[in-house]
Amino acid sequence: MIRLGIADLSAERTPIAVMLLDDDERRHRWFKKRFLGDDIDIASTVAEAKELLGKFAYDAIFLDHDLLPHHYESNDHGDVANTGFAIAEWLNDRPEIQRAATIIVHTRNADAAIPMVQKLRESGRNVEYCAFPMLDLKIKNYWKR
Repeated sequence: MIRLGIADLSAERTPIAVMLLDDDERRHRWFKKRFLGDDIDIASTVAEAKELLGKFAYDAIFLDHDLLPHHYESNDHGDVANTGFAIAEWLNDRPEIQRAATIIVHTRNADAAIPMVQKLRESGRNVEYCAFPMLDLKIKNYWKR
């Protein structure tokens, strides 16, 4: 049947656990649609993300950098504690937490994304940067349905 091309070789993957840190409600809906059938937890703030990451295990973690309106204007806002970088530092300081998760930094702010990736790699994390416009393709390649 395989040689004739009539065998169905597709397999449904098991649901995965996903954590999203992003302050944009539109992106919340976008991620829910991409991970339909999976378990997805959404944090809009650094505090919410820390609580979720400390409580549950995730297969995939998506981190945005710019979480408040003034973060979009410049990276010199002096408010690092309320950005995705704070989560990168927090995870780096706790290497035992979320050890097996694939982490994708999905911010449009490339200047801020690179330090987040570097910080997470210090603790040996599986992390990469993917600009949000390219994220749909990345998700389809990583977690095929």
